Amino acid sequence: MAASNSNDGPKGETEPTELAPFVGPKIKKSSLTSTSAIQRAVGRMDSKIKAMSVEGRVKKIMELMKRQDKDRLIREILLEYYADEELKPYQAELIKLQRHLEKNNMKMIILFDGRDASGKGGTIRRVTRYMNEKRYRVVALGKPSSDQKTELHIKRYIQQFPHAGEIVLFDRSWYNRAMVEPVMGFCTDEQYKRFMKKVVTYEKNFLDDGGKTILIKLYFSVSKEEQQRRFERRKNDPLRQWKLSEVDLQAQELWDEFTKKKFLLLKKTNTPKTPWFIIRSNDKHLARLETIKLILGRVRYRGRNRKLDYTPNPDVVIPGNKELKNMQQEFKQFGKFLS
Repeated sequence: MAASNSNDGPKGETEPTELAPFVGPKIKKSSLTSTSAIQRAVGRMDSKIKAMSVEGRVKKIMELMKRQDKDRLIREILLEYYADEELKPYQAELIKLQRHLEKNNMKMIILFDGRDASGKGGTIRRVTRYMNEKRYRVVALGKPSSDQKTELHIKRYIQQFPHAGEIVLFDRSWYNRAMVEPVMGFCTDEQYKRFMKKVVTYEKNFLDDGGKTILIKLYFSVSKEEQQRRFERRKNDPLRQWKLSEVDLQAQELWDEFTKKKFLLLKKTNTPKTPWFIIRSNDKHLARLETIKLILGRVRYRGRNRKLDYTPNPDVVIPGNKELKNMQQEFKQFGKFLS
């Protein structure tokens, strides 16, 4: 079992600038981060001046850099800065949500499932970035032990469930049994069918506590082309190569098989009480923003900032029943699932 509370940045808030109010939902986050933009901009120049001090290298780069490269670099840095600023009011609301759950002895379970390289981990880091570390846990379970393989599949996940006043975020959940395991041959067909038959009952049972437990099921969806681009970046970046797993290496080849399992997942396990929400995550920033808004919208809490727009973006957040209809229409029209 691997559980982590590590965050993706400093805990301190930054002061808003005069420009901040003008930056709203229209932000279009580039696929580049400011770090990759810097790497691309300095490129060959940097290798020639490594003997200099850090300050000397920066000064020399600024002298050598072309105007268009400077403009591009500044644009990328500003995009990332204002994307982060756009999240902050909603991240502040998550702190209020935490206090509400603690005060009322409530529990929240959030499942982050979906395609490989679909931005689940990055979204989890943005959700938890400013949260009280004592009141949440991120759980990413590894392969089951030999003993766990003989037990009920969902047992090791139940053992990680939140205490009163706590949020647990599962970076992949018991729904591995519905997606990755059957496609990759990590479970038998009988085990898969038994899970699909019983999982909704399991969920109803642990939600039957007078409304004290809240379950949010998120499926992150990325296009095949964008997934391939992200895999290539992982292959070429030594700081991201650890993310490439056995499953990742076969995800493109098995794309259609995963899509079929997604359809069955929605057909069998999307219910009014335990619905799925599909998060379109080709645009990472929008996926992060809309996920936070969705989480905030699942609980009524005091002190909500009424000036914020909590309305889900219908191009990013798709209810499970609507996605199921979309997939059925695709199959009827094209003879196969496309999403």
